[in-house]
Amino acid sequence: MEQENPVRHETEVHFWGNTPEDEYYKQQGIKASRSSYTSPRGLSLFTRSWLPVSTDPPLGVMCMVHGYGNDISWTFQSTAIFLAQMGFACFGLDIEGHASPKGFDGAVLVAPMCKISDNIKPRWPIPDILLFVAKFMPTLAIVPAASILHKSIKVESKVPIAEMNPVRYRGKPRLGTVVELLRVTDCLSQNLRSVTIPFIVLHGSMDVVTDPKVSESLYEEASSEDKTIKIYDGMLHSLLFGETDENIEIVRHDILSWLNGRCRHENVEN
Repeated sequence: MEQENPVRHETEVHFWGNTPEDEYYKQQGIKASRSSYTSPRGLSLFTRSWLPVSTDPPLGVMCMVHGYGNDISWTFQSTAIFLAQMGFACFGLDIEGHASPKGFDGAVLVAPMCKISDNIKPRWPIPDILLFVAKFMPTLAIVPAASILHKSIKVESKVPIAEMNPVRYRGKPRLGTVVELLRVTDCLSQNLRSVTIPFIVLHGSMDVVTDPKVSESLYEEASSEDKTIKIYDGMLHSLLFGETDENIEIVRHDILSWLNGRCRHENVEN
């Protein structure tokens, strides 16, 4: 069930400045809307869409999933807006948990967390202690963890923009969240061979938040016949916002080339 134009935490400032959303989207040459979706568990999930203004069919449909430290209403929008300008229909939601690729024709994986980097993973015996305590107090926010914001963003002037996000979680990770991240990423890292869909995985070589070596393992072990990997020398975790504008354009170009090479082919066949 969807509800159009739901009430949400509104702020006068967006990551692009004070320009109202509708006016900014018009300036960017796209259409955008927001709504809410009630999940089977009864939770109201906030959703957004970013669409080309053209009445022609879109080149493809992009189902966009944000990461653990992000949401769909701040800097995440910059990539969705770019893809809508390029002819793709983009959709995203503030997720409750994590997504599954079942039923998708392909995937663009940007610095994916197939495994928690050893550089930020709690050392033994902390994981065992967390697992035990989480059984009784899963919402307790006491997990020791360094801030990943400065580790993710290379351009220092962009850090304050990311910090201004009004809905960004600033507390310590909750026990239940950390336990699930450890469990799921451990499962993912052991089942890379089961990946069969076409994909491109993009990672910065200097990423210390998610491990580029695991992306390399995904590329090597996945059963997909159509797979591509891009490792960007010297780049950090936030490839689509935190890098220099020149680097962001390189990553965007690689994503767009990969999408166009497949979506245009599919459209011709159909």
